[in-house]
Amino acid sequence: MISMIHDATIVIKGRKDRQTNVEIKKPYAVVQYNKFMEGVDKADQYFSYYSVLLRTVKWSITVVLYLLNCALFNAFFLYRTLNLN
Repeated sequence: MISMIHDATIVIKGRKDRQTNVEIKKPYAVVQYNKFMEGVDKADQYFSYYSVLLRTVKWSITVVLYLLNCALFNAFFLYRTLNLN
């Protein structure tokens, strides 16, 4: 992973490998990525399941459908978060 912000610091995560019983070490850039990109990865995962995108000639229609897909996902996520029955 290439990063202009982070240096090559290695962080010990405090967990151990199940097979070798050695502590897991990760670059700091990977730790930060995993910490802050979780929501984006979840949204991309849901978009792949329920996509409203169509193959069209006009790029503007694709952009509008993508924004509609984002709005639908945000509404679903808010509904699921607020109605924890």
